[in-house]
Amino acid sequence: MQINITGKRIEMTPAIEDYANKKLDKLQRYFDRIQQIDLVVDRPSGQASNQFDVEVITHVERHDPFIATTTGDDVYACIDGVVDKMSRQLSDYKERLRNRKHPS
Repeated sequence: MQINITGKRIEMTPAIEDYANKKLDKLQRYFDRIQQIDLVVDRPSGQASNQFDVEVITHVERHDPFIATTTGDDVYACIDGVVDKMSRQLSDYKERLRNRKHPS
């Protein structure tokens, strides 16, 4: 599994990168066929300059990429929120794969 962390209009500090790596490594336990995870942290310019947009794109085998986004004031809270959304998507997809062959 490959993890790519990118910052747009923000400097990615080692602390943010380590925190994101630690959180994104946990996605492997929800679905084991993850090939690549892309994390993009953006600080849009304009009126809400203290806002952060965090997006996670997860590439898995034999499926379109899963995408989760969140916006907030704290980068760490945004990373937590987007990882929670992605874990939910992956676990739901895994459940659908399991139940496809054994309908109730």
